[in-house]
Parts: sequence; structure tokens; C-alpha cells
Amino acid sequence: MAQLDTSGRVLQGWDPSKEENWDKKIAWRTLWISTFSLTIAFCVWFLVSAIAPKLNQIGFDLSKTQLYWLAAIPGLSGGLMRLIYMFMPPIIGTRKLVGWSSLLFLIPMVGWFFAVQNTATPYWWLLALAAMTGIGGGSFAGYMPSTGYFFPKSQQGTALGLQAGIGNFGVSLVQLLGPWVMGAGLFGLGMVAPVSTDAGDVYVANIALFFVPWTILAAVLAFMYLKDVPIKANFKQQIDIFGNKNTWIMTLIYVMTFGAFSGFSAQFALLINNTFGAASDFAGTVPAADLPKGLTFAFLGPLIGSAMRAAFGPLCDRFGGAIWTLVSGIGMTITTFIAALYLHPTSVSDFWPFLFAMLGMFFFSGVGNAGTFKQMPMILPPRQAGGVIGWTSAIASFGPFFVGVALSGLDAQAFFFGSAAFFLLCTVLTWIYYARPNAPFPG
Repeated sequence: MAQLDTSGRVLQGWDPSKEENWDKKIAWRTLWISTFSLTIAFCVWFLVSAIAPKLNQIGFDLSKTQLYWLAAIPGLSGGLMRLIYMFMPPIIGTRKLVGWSSLLFLIPMVGWFFAVQNTATPYWWLLALAAMTGIGGGSFAGYMPSTGYFFPKSQQGTALGLQAGIGNFGVSLVQLLGPWVMGAGLFGLGMVAPVSTDAGDVYVANIALFFVPWTILAAVLAFMYLKDVPIKANFKQQIDIFGNKNTWIMTLIYVMTFGAFSGFSAQFALLINNTFGAASDFAGTVPAADLPKGLTFAFLGPLIGSAMRAAFGPLCDRFGGAIWTLVSGIGMTITTFIAALYLHPTSVSDFWPFLFAMLGMFFFSGVGNAGTFKQMPMILPPRQAGGVIGWTSAIASFGPFFVGVALSGLDAQAFFFGSAAFFLLCTVLTWIYYARPNAPFPG
């Protein structure tokens, strides 16, 4: 092994498995800068989930089905983008990957900023802008494998758990900031004229503008401080992951954890509004003030899931990821089944047990997200592990699309029961292959 040389943009002799060929400071600097960019990426990806519930309020005339589809399209485009991003880390390197991605986030932000200021904006253009936000979701499949190159296996549970957990916080951040930023003149700057509604002035365009300076900062930090590791592989070399059965098993399991997290996060506000809130059968029969508002509660689920993903990273390093993935599957199955019981509500009060069951589902999804990302580096060699992380995250990121399509065309209760059955199947697979005593692939 060559001596470690950190002077150039490419780290020569880099090998995290050997203390003398690893630089802890560079690894953690890479983690924090890429995580900062990833947080903004998730804000961009879930921008539509914060905007969609407000569109009819400011003068658009969209049906429930159109709104579900609008919030679903970022999942479709994000998944497709991840299928591209998963091959990028060993081709272009970490520095360019994070730097240029951060700049690309500006395109959907600026697009939505202008689109929501004109209620004559055609629906097809709103769908196109929703698809553009997929660049935020796609970046995850490149960032996570790239960061994995910088840490030894013994610390990858912590490092990837922190990056994914804090990055996932962007989902909650955009939904938490949405009502506040859209209800104020963006620090009094008066850059956007408000839309007057029964609930007061609304500045929907603000939420798209708010993250612009932060993504520019992320790009600057990436180009100035990030470096690349000497791991290179072309497209043909990377597709060898599909010959490993763990790729397919872990894909199903990660669809359970992150697919559910992302899918229900994107649709949570609309689901609350359409089942219990202003667009439900209770509207007009119950005082408006007593109806739950989707955006008031939507941020809680992804906040809890993101926090658990970060918190359980060190526990996965200590006890292994498989046991926590198993716990996740059991918990998600039970809580999703309970939530389904309240999706044909007889009164608005049914909202509260539904909400707590959903928050439980988000809790366990975060635990499972941490567990799976510890498992993959333990089960597979470094380059394959990076590819499988990218592939599984790509497929799971279709979650917002599949959940949106299902809710627009199926009975919500039937879909939830079906989801619980799928979670049970994934839990059984986790036990058989990874978590039981003498499992063939412990991790």
C-alpha cells in the first residue's frame, strides 16, 4: 500500500481499513459538507409536498387526484435519477458530485418560485417542475456510497446513519418551515406579493426561494474543501452487484424502510387533509377550526424517522444492523395495521389514534433505515456495497410515486393493509437471511 498523500484533490494511498492510510479529519469534513448538501437536497425533493396543500387556497383549481399525482411525481423522477447517481461516485468523484449537484438544486427552486405566482400556470408545467425536484432525491444514491468510501467498516453505521438521518431531516425541515415562511414576507423583504385568503396573506413562493442561498453555499464548500478517493469503476464493472442475491433481498427490505418513509412523508399532509381535514367528508359538518390541517402535523413523521436513523447508527455499529432491521419490520407491520383501522373515520376524533400510529410507523422506519445501511457494508465488499446502497436507495425512492398513485386510485385503508402485509414479508426475509442465529449473512 502506497503512503497516504492528502495534498492533492485525489487522496493517494487512501485505505480506511488501515489507520496509517486514513485521515479522520478529511473523512468527517467530507461527511459534514456532503450532509449539509444532502439536507438541502431532501428539502428540494419534498418541496412539492409543502406547496401542494396550499395551491387551491391561493387560486389554483386542482382535484384531489391531481394533487396526489403532483406530490407523487418527485418520487418517480427521484427514483429514476438515483438509477443514474448510483454509478457516479467511482466515475466523477465526491467533489464534483456534491458541488455540481448542489448547483442543480437551484433549477426547481427558481422554477417553483415563479410558477406559484401565476394561477394560470398549466398543470403540465407544474408536473414538469415536480419532476425537476427529483434531482434532490437522486443525489442520495451518489452521496451515500461516496461517503462510505471515507470510513472504515467499524464506523460506517455511525457515519452513514448520521448522513442519512440528518439529510432526511430536510423532509421535515421543508414541511416545518413551509407554513412559517409561506405566512410571512420573508423577513420583511417584500420580494413576493402575497395572495389574500380567508386565512390571511399567503406567500407560497417564499418557500422555493428560502433555500437558494444555502444551496449556493453548499456548492462553494464542496468545490473548496472536498477531495476524491482513488476508487474507479466503469458502468460495466459496477453491474456485477446484480449477480448477488443480497442485492435483491436488501432491495425489498429497504423499500420497506425508506420506501415507506419517503412515500408516506410526501403524501402525509394531503392524506390528513383528504381524510380528516378541509377536503374530507367532515368539512362543512364540523367547524373549520376543529379540522386537522395537514401541514401542521406532516413534519412530525419525517422528523421522528430522521432522528431515529441518526440515533441508531452507533447502536448498529455496536450490535449489528440486522437485529434493528428486524425490530423495525415488526414495529412497522403493527403500526401500519393499526393506522389502517382509522382510515374510514366516523368522527374527526379518529384522527388522533391514526396520527400516533403513523408516528410509530415513522419511528420504526428510521430504525430500519439505520439497520439496513449498517448491513450492506458488512455483507458486501466496499465497491459492491456502494453500488448496492445506490441501487436499493434508487428503488426505494420510488416510494412517493407508488404511494401517491395508490392513494389516488385505491381505497386508502386497503392500501395500508396491503402495506402491512408487505412489511411482514420483509420482516420474515430479514429473520431468515440476516437476523436469526447462524444466519447465512449476519450483519
